[in-house]
Amino acid sequence: MFKKNDIILIAVLLIIGVISLAFINFTRQAGGQVLITVNGEVYKTLELNQDTTISIDTDEGYHNVVTIKDGEVSMSEANCPDKICVKHKSIKYDNESIICLPHKVVVTITGGADNGVDIIAQ
Repeated sequence: MFKKNDIILIAVLLIIGVISLAFINFTRQAGGQVLITVNGEVYKTLELNQDTTISIDTDEGYHNVVTIKDGEVSMSEANCPDKICVKHKSIKYDNESIICLPHKVVVTITGGADNGVDIIAQ
């Protein structure tokens, strides 16, 4: 079924995958601020360590609620049809984002310590 070289190739790829995941998990930094943009413009910048809830209401009738609690950020409410942003897990690491595409709301974690490694393509 599998030849010796196939097994070696699979093993090497698995080892590379495990090492890559470990590297990413150990080098990511906790963020310090939450940047909220609406339609590409800065709406508000908040501290990640202060628990708060922000309601974002636009003239078009869009409604989103961003919640910061225990150093994590989530989109707790939205009146968009699919609610993918509400189902998204909480974020806390530098450069993580929650995006409500229909309402053009982007919540991004910023201000983490610079470790010299860019693991997210921008």
